[in-house]
This record gives sequence, structure tokens and C-alpha cells, in this order.
Amino acid sequence: MITRRLLDGLYLWSGYLAAICLVSIAITIVLQVAGRFVGLTIDSTESAGFFLAGATFLGLAHTFRQGDHIRVTLVTRLASKRLSRILNLWAVGVSVLLLAYMTYWAFDLVYFSYKFNDISPGLLAVPFWIPRSVMAIGLLVLTVALIDELVSIFRGQEPSYTPKPII
Repeated sequence: MITRRLLDGLYLWSGYLAAICLVSIAITIVLQVAGRFVGLTIDSTESAGFFLAGATFLGLAHTFRQGDHIRVTLVTRLASKRLSRILNLWAVGVSVLLLAYMTYWAFDLVYFSYKFNDISPGLLAVPFWIPRSVMAIGLLVLTVALIDELVSIFRGQEPSYTPKPII
């Protein structure tokens, strides 16, 4: 199904962007250390923090779809199949509501950061709407992944985060 491929591609590319953010953290730290040897001041604290936020939020959806988020499955493992499905629907449904709320306010924060020209206080003076929009986009992709999961569970499919048996 084309929609399935599109959504899986979205989650995968979000994961790739998170990985790029992690590599960018390493590069900024290496540049700071190398700069010390040649007498240059390179402040990597702020940029590394921005890249860390990007890696965190952009990686959420991909990690969720891979089943790598920490989950406590004690109750759902012991419950009947029907009760387990109901519990999963409830948990994912509540998560959709919470993430949709967070996503709305994250984009609101981006908007007002842009409107009031909010600038970071460090040496780089980065407009805050740039790193905050990465956070908001990561939350939006996670919200889409949760809605996708909710629809799948509602249709009777096994949740994507269910641990797969090790062969």
C-alpha cells in the first residue's frame, strides 16, 4: 500500500535526520577541541545542545515504530488477547491526545519565537525558531506515528512495538 510506504519512509527519514544530528554533535565537539590547538574559540555547547534536541525529537517516531522505546508490558503480557488490545488502544489513544497537545504548543512556541525574533544568548546568536521548529517537527512526526499505530490496532493488527520473538 502506498500510504504504508509513505509513512514508513517518513519515519525512516526522521531517523536519518536524527542520526545526522548525532554526527553533527561529534563534529562540533571535534572542531572545538581542534580549535583550541590553533587558538580559535569555537563554542560547541550551544550548537551541540541544538543538535541534541534535534536528534532526540527527530528520532522519536523511528524509535517508536521499531519497538525500541522502553515499555512496561507486564500487564499486557498477562492479559487476554482482547483485554491486551483494549489496553493498547487506551495507551496509544491517550498518547495521541498528549502528543497532539504538545505538538500544538511546540508550533505555537516556534511561531512566537519567529514573531518576536527570539535569539539564543550564546556566541552563535541563532534565531530560536530554527531549533524549536526541529523539535516541533519531531513531535509532529511522532504524533503521526501514534495515530498510525492507533488505526492499526483498531483494525486488529498487532502493534508495531510488540517485541518480536528472537530466533
